[in-house]
Amino acid sequence: MIAASDLRKIARARARDAKVLLGSRRFDGAFYLCGYSVEMALKARICKTLKWPGFPETSHDFKGLQSVRTHDLDILLRFSGIESRIEQNYAWDWSVVIAWNPEKRYQSVGQSSEQQATDMLICTKRLLAVI
Repeated sequence: MIAASDLRKIARARARDAKVLLGSRRFDGAFYLCGYSVEMALKARICKTLKWPGFPETSHDFKGLQSVRTHDLDILLRFSGIESRIEQNYAWDWSVVIAWNPEKRYQSVGQSSEQQATDMLICTKRLLAVI
């Protein structure tokens, strides 16, 4: 298991990394790391909601927990226990962040614009504050 506290640290670190990449005009990387940051934050929140000390990490850990073995932000949000709060109060931020998926790491260079990466970082920061 990966400790919930470590997931929160990873989420914040990836958001800081994304800010550096954005400042270096590396928009694809900034966009990708923002999504990854939100994924980690949601997994930490699931731990809090379910009172787990950590999130499953290995195949053995996931035994019987296949529903949460995903990178899908919508599914993770459902399990987080704060779905209605996010949908009601942060709908725009969520609509920006939900454009992420882990397959973005394979997209060709130049797919994310400066505006998309900037919006993604802004929305990620807002969501991290409430997740």
